[in-house]
Amino acid sequence: MLFARACAAADPARALEAAFAGIPLPRPDPGGDYRVVSIGKAAVPMAAFLLGKLAGERVEAIVVTNRENARPLPGATVHASGHPVPDDEGARAADAVEAFLAPARAGDRVIALISGGGSALLPAPIAGLTLADKVAVNRLLLATGFEITEMNLVRQQLSRLKGGGLLRAAAPAPVTAYILSDVIGDDLRVIASGPTVAPIGGKAEARALLQSRGIWDALPAAVRAVLDRDEAPSAPLPAATNILVGSNRKSLDAIVAAAGPEVSVVNDRLTGDVGDAAEAVVAAARNAPVDSAHCLVFGGETTVTLRGTGLGGRNQELALRVALSMPDLGRDWVFLSGGTDGRDGPTDAAGGVVDAGTAARIRAAGGDPDALLTDNDSHAALSLSGDLLVTGASGTNVADVQILLLGPGGG
Repeated sequence: MLFARACAAADPARALEAAFAGIPLPRPDPGGDYRVVSIGKAAVPMAAFLLGKLAGERVEAIVVTNRENARPLPGATVHASGHPVPDDEGARAADAVEAFLAPARAGDRVIALISGGGSALLPAPIAGLTLADKVAVNRLLLATGFEITEMNLVRQQLSRLKGGGLLRAAAPAPVTAYILSDVIGDDLRVIASGPTVAPIGGKAEARALLQSRGIWDALPAAVRAVLDRDEAPSAPLPAATNILVGSNRKSLDAIVAAAGPEVSVVNDRLTGDVGDAAEAVVAAARNAPVDSAHCLVFGGETTVTLRGTGLGGRNQELALRVALSMPDLGRDWVFLSGGTDGRDGPTDAAGGVVDAGTAARIRAAGGDPDALLTDNDSHAALSLSGDLLVTGASGTNVADVQILLLGPGGG
């Protein structure tokens, strides 16, 4: 299955092994220790691989991941946190990470393993804010269609560990970070809100963004107070070495390698509103060559503005929108949209796999596909048609992939 190839290309162990082959793992000073901090949806397999490489060394490790991917790991303390909405377990995990790094010495070497999801998994509210404040902000940003760079610009202003905060917590120990990207364009400031890099911007930029979207007054009063304060001068961030080890584009290339000659990457930055993304997919389908079968590949991360009360996720909604937009394409087709982490929104599905008969199957099962879409209830719609993509947690996360298989014209 092509989607499985995309996920396999983002395998954390494979990504780290390739990175270590190119740049050897740095060593502590004589008498120093390794201190491993692994954060994100791929945190467990990344830490497991590294601990295997460090067998026999002096090493301590802490891991923070989502509940679906959590499992015991010999040699490490594992914390399971809430995602996509932060929770008390995540707040306790953030405290534990800070306590873990506090004794780090200049001769130690901190190895940070960073993957997508770390923003929500490791909430560390700054002074004056509560976890409830951060949860409220997170829900508001998710519900109003903020894309990931915008979300993390705001999150960084409200957290002790984001936007380079992990570097300050680890000082004076040097930090080397290996980063598995779930962000289109691979901006290291955005992945997991950039715990080992400088922030995206400051309070003024975050405040202007929130005001321009008309949600400033909906924020908790304590959050508005924090963002209204003047920027306090701060010491320069400690230096760090940041190494990108995997990305969405690598997964798209794996699909191309597996699909054969009649395949093309149409758009490796399919972002923004899910409705616009669906229109782009449909346009690509209608413009594709008709004399033979073809495979069109997309990658990215769209956003959904919640207007209803249904259950779903950006991949399920994208699949449903495509299904409703081109039942009359004039050729056989199948479209898959899935999250490489195996989870799309607050559901048990990774996304959806639809075709020209999806809408008819929903109606035959007693559903109204248009009404379900209006209610943001894509999970119910695709459940009725039997078109949910359910894979279970994959142990990795490099955003979303979309695959459109087209038969010859006239099919």
